[in-house]
Amino acid sequence: MSCLGGRFRPGDGTSGSLPTACPGANDTVCASHLSYTVSERIGPWWDIQLYLKKWTRHILKDVSFYVESGQLMGILGNSGSGKTTLLDAIAGRLHGRGNLVGDVYMNGCKVKKEDFHTCFSYVLQSNNLLSYLTVEETLTYTALLTLCGNTNTIKEKVQSVMLELGLSHVAGHVIGGRVFQGISGGERRRVSIAAQLLQDPKVVLLDEPTTGLDSMTSTHIISLLSELAHKNRIIILTIHQPRSELFKMFDTIGIMSCGEMVFCGGTEEIVEFFSICGYQCPEYCNPFDLYVDLTSVDTRNKEREIETYSRVQEISLSYRNSRIFNNALANINAAKTTKQSTSIPFKNTASPSTIFKLWILIRRVVRNLSRNKIGILMRLFQNLLYGIFVVFFLMKLKSDASKGAVQDRIGIIYQSMGASPYTGMLNAVALYPSLRSISDQESTDGIYQKWLMLLAYIIHILPFSVISVAIYSFFVYWTLGMFPLWERFGCFFAVLIVPHVVGELLTLILLGVVQNPNIVNSAVALINVAGVLVGSGFLRSAEEMPKLFNWLSYLTFQKYGVEILMVNEFYGLNFTCENGALSSNTTSATCWVSQGIQYLDAIYPGAPSRFVFDFLMLYAFLPALVILGIISFKIRDVVLQR
Repeated sequence: MSCLGGRFRPGDGTSGSLPTACPGANDTVCASHLSYTVSERIGPWWDIQLYLKKWTRHILKDVSFYVESGQLMGILGNSGSGKTTLLDAIAGRLHGRGNLVGDVYMNGCKVKKEDFHTCFSYVLQSNNLLSYLTVEETLTYTALLTLCGNTNTIKEKVQSVMLELGLSHVAGHVIGGRVFQGISGGERRRVSIAAQLLQDPKVVLLDEPTTGLDSMTSTHIISLLSELAHKNRIIILTIHQPRSELFKMFDTIGIMSCGEMVFCGGTEEIVEFFSICGYQCPEYCNPFDLYVDLTSVDTRNKEREIETYSRVQEISLSYRNSRIFNNALANINAAKTTKQSTSIPFKNTASPSTIFKLWILIRRVVRNLSRNKIGILMRLFQNLLYGIFVVFFLMKLKSDASKGAVQDRIGIIYQSMGASPYTGMLNAVALYPSLRSISDQESTDGIYQKWLMLLAYIIHILPFSVISVAIYSFFVYWTLGMFPLWERFGCFFAVLIVPHVVGELLTLILLGVVQNPNIVNSAVALINVAGVLVGSGFLRSAEEMPKLFNWLSYLTFQKYGVEILMVNEFYGLNFTCENGALSSNTTSATCWVSQGIQYLDAIYPGAPSRFVFDFLMLYAFLPALVILGIISFKIRDVVLQR
């Protein structure tokens, strides 16, 4: 098998299957002279003179290291030392405004940009898990998304991984979250690791796997990772303030400071190195704490900063002149020139089809959200709660020809069209950000594209939207006594589904490009208000509006929805007059209009003839917004990958 720029070439004697390491062969990971810089604005945006100026900040500075299979490597350092950035550089996840120089090699083969997610498994610091799924369900759905095989094969793989990670005893327990108790923090961390092991990776990267865990649980996690590494894997992790008992569990220790690797070597070598530098480790001192303190810069005052920075530079210079560093460079150069015959040990990437992944995502979303009983009740009856207030306020529609009878009907239509998008927006803001976090992680891992999760969520919300709007429509329509025909009720219900779904779709579109849900909340509210003002005709009729706003009204769903509802309610409606005749010559007339068509002709001329057209235009917003949502999440993909 050949190694062409890190990409395995099918047909080299394996009938197209992905290569795996030969028994007894050692896989290697090398970072060669990695440097990463970012350009930042000097001043705030309101200070234009300073804002236009930039300065270059060095996050990583010429970092190199070498690690073999069977080894557990820990990267230490104080906050801001560059640990997570280094891990992101190894995993090929440094997307954005920075400039990365240097290369990562697997078995001497340079890893290309498109190969990173198939070479490395990455466990993030945060546990992005669905709260209402059990441990076994979480791993099963992940396995179905990532692996090809029958049900029994998938089940055996999940059971094997749970056994390896010590999760079998909590297989049926829910993950849990902030609202309700589930499995422990250590068990959640093991579930995150287990999800990555399903694809049999040879290299696993973990960012702060012990964050938020007590000392005993942290020890168990590191011990578990050590065992995984000794099963012919490479485990590289960042860690903050580990216990001294963990010192001998690591095979290789790297210490970062100010973006530099000031030391990288074995546990025995680190003690010897710092002793030679004049920093003996006292008998009862935690070596981790001592060495991280020695390589940290104290910024409390200028004198301390200069003193500690000088010490760090001396240690770094001693390391680069040491035998340890020279041996590492020799190993890196040897690996780059040798290029093992095993090539890059890719993960198992034979995944199912896109349609099957969509089906699995729909099942996972439905299974997770269906267990949130309070959430389901709120989604089904939130429109009804608002409808109860409207009914209580109006009680019963009048049938006389007074202005109040007309105004009450206009008020119902206004409130129904104006409030319905807000309930859809609240649903999306409450439910989708957690799904977005998971889709961001899984799409970065190469499991599926982000828009598939979006489409799964949209399909899942449709029955909830239909039932919720049906309950509201039935209660409001018949309790208030609107036009007493079932066909008219059907039109009323069919129209109100659209603004509810549109509100949720608009929120999803913005969530694709805006990270903060509060900003999205405000933006959707403003868009809805603008649509009501421009499109409904309640504030100003179309004839009285400026041409620009009149043209803009055709881009609002409110224009078409309001026209349909006005025709649905007023067309063919007759009002009763006490004197039996229309009185128009007195300000206290008991009759304002005698027929609903009179009001329609005055405010919405020609609306009855546009009834079918308005319906078609109203429902055209749904597929259009779904397409815009997919585009917004594709844009999110591009932005996050830069």
